[in-house]
Amino acid sequence: MDYRRLGASGLKVPALSFGAGTFGGSGPLFGAWGNSDAQEARRLVDICLEAGVNLFDTADVYSNGASEEVLGEAIKGRRDAVLISTKTSLPMGDGPADYGSSRSRLIKSVDAALKRLGTDYIDLLQLHAFDAGTPIEEVLSTLDDLIRAGKLRYVGVSNFSGWQVMKSLAEADKHGYPRYAAHQVYYSLVGRDYEWELMPLGLDQGVGALVWSPLGWGRLTGKIRRGQPLPEKSRLHDTASFGPPVEDEHLYRVMDALDVVAQETGKTVPQIAINWLLQRPTVSSVIIGARNEEQLRQNLGAVGWSLTPDQVKKLDAASEVTAPYPYFPYRRQEGFARLNPPAV
Repeated sequence: MDYRRLGASGLKVPALSFGAGTFGGSGPLFGAWGNSDAQEARRLVDICLEAGVNLFDTADVYSNGASEEVLGEAIKGRRDAVLISTKTSLPMGDGPADYGSSRSRLIKSVDAALKRLGTDYIDLLQLHAFDAGTPIEEVLSTLDDLIRAGKLRYVGVSNFSGWQVMKSLAEADKHGYPRYAAHQVYYSLVGRDYEWELMPLGLDQGVGALVWSPLGWGRLTGKIRRGQPLPEKSRLHDTASFGPPVEDEHLYRVMDALDVVAQETGKTVPQIAINWLLQRPTVSSVIIGARNEEQLRQNLGAVGWSLTPDQVKKLDAASEVTAPYPYFPYRRQEGFARLNPPAV
């Protein structure tokens, strides 16, 4: 397993990390992801550690805390061998103090997560969404206090826009608060919006990407093809509306390129899609999920080899879309491009 620095921080993370959203799954979204109990989760953790995957990502909102609880059971007795990443800020109830990133909410949420995980510190806490109702200085000062108290090691964000990340980093630098080391983002061959603004920001500011849904919300499994109905057992029947949309023709075009590369490499479509991500700038770790041992072992096969430059070009060309304003002039017009060369 390759280990990479998380952004500009000193924390080293594996190129692949494990998403525990399948642990304890319940409800229409998380129940469709998976519902591993503690025993099955412990087996999946065993396989991860054998492969060098020691970073496990979860969130308080995953099955209303059940994911954190099952992960805590699965790592019991080997806390020092793993890195725990969790997230907070999304609603955990209907009350006014049950969502957001206020000082009181963050302190309460971190203490609750520590209890569910069965640990006294979290290696990486990420804000799951930007809270426009709480001053950034309040958020950062609270995270600083939690780090000083030994409850957190590093902090990051997830699903922020470029200006939200940059303003937060500027406030951190101004007041001497901890900088965000990570940005957990959606990025895949059928969802490359990350490249337009957030990737250049990450390069400039030293913010590492933790990639969620690298298979395009389950679309790049190799089971979806042009002219064929959605497989009967696909979770997209229940979860498509929750995730990022993808136009059918764009998906089919990417799948055609993936099939060509699969024939050239002998690798599976998911392995190729993940390997492509591992070669992108700023990517510190790609979060893989699995409902069972078979899926996990297949995803682990995405490392230990590399796509050729020609294969990367094929996938780039098939997955490229027109960037929105104001980005498309910098891709299309020579004068703009000369002033601002693309990050990729």
